[in-house]
Amino acid sequence: MSSPSSSAPAPLGVGFLGAGPVTQAIHLPTLARLRETFTVRHVMDVDPTVAGRVAARVGARATSDVDELLADPEVDVVAVCSPHAFHADQVVAACRAGKKAVLCEKPFATDADQARRIAEVAGATRVPVLVGTMHAYDAGWNAALQNSDVVPHTVRSSIVLPPNPRFEDFATEVLNRPEFSGAPDAAAAVTGGILGLAVHDLPLVRQLLARAGADVWRSLEVVSAEPLAPFGYLVVARAGDITLELHAVMHGGWNPQWQLTAVGDDDLLEVEFTPSYVHAGSATATTAHAGTRTTHAPADHNGYEGEWRHLAAVVRGATPRFGLAHLIDDLEFVLEFARQSADAVRKDAA
Repeated sequence: MSSPSSSAPAPLGVGFLGAGPVTQAIHLPTLARLRETFTVRHVMDVDPTVAGRVAARVGARATSDVDELLADPEVDVVAVCSPHAFHADQVVAACRAGKKAVLCEKPFATDADQARRIAEVAGATRVPVLVGTMHAYDAGWNAALQNSDVVPHTVRSSIVLPPNPRFEDFATEVLNRPEFSGAPDAAAAVTGGILGLAVHDLPLVRQLLARAGADVWRSLEVVSAEPLAPFGYLVVARAGDITLELHAVMHGGWNPQWQLTAVGDDDLLEVEFTPSYVHAGSATATTAHAGTRTTHAPADHNGYEGEWRHLAAVVRGATPRFGLAHLIDDLEFVLEFARQSADAVRKDAA
């Protein structure tokens, strides 16, 4: 009789397309906690020096060639962590390479046509595609959803953070960190904020809107939008009868806060997430009904670990939590939110 350890499946080999701060400070530390499930086999970056040094940290091969990584038989799962413009083509290529699954950072495409092409290829090749919306996999968020029947009249997302390097440097020594050059104008600054920060929460907002009707999100109307210095945004919008308030600012101080709140006539849902790049437990969730509040204790892992755990389950046969049609709708909601917000800034400036 074989022992339990000998019968356990071998760790899944992971290949990274892109070795920037997200790979270095988020995914590699996460996978280090999941060694029985994953092992990093290959790291690709357009900068061969970065690829080599990051790969050396985990005993993996290095390359600056996407095709070389995709042809590696020891790579079962591809993580797409390259700049946004390359996501769609690389996800399609990974599917066509016959990998067991693809995890793509958000947004997984830059327009709906690209997303539909991904869905077509993923369907034909039967390769599951997950998008790294880590908050959607956070145990605290899911506890809030399961324990609250709130149909909101108001949804608020509030993000107050110091610059990313503060947290990146706590997680690891980041190689070749890109310099932030700033946005060319106010509209571009708000667009960058939506696609860089609000993109984490807007899929969750869409889940909350669905409680008032599956297609309520399609009635989105941005009422006002403005950039906040040194980097951030303040956006007020409507979707059906629901008010949406999105606020974010990255400042020079300390005291991070990341909250998502849904307020109903007799119910409340509050979730406080750990900041990006922080390797701590899950969000803390509070639900309330008729004045009675319940706090749901955080789990011992965050949404980053949650998404990788779910990916492993999908490779073993579980159904992905979010189908490609859902992911396309999420993308369209994010892109439309960004477009309307930029238009509102331009209109105000005029």
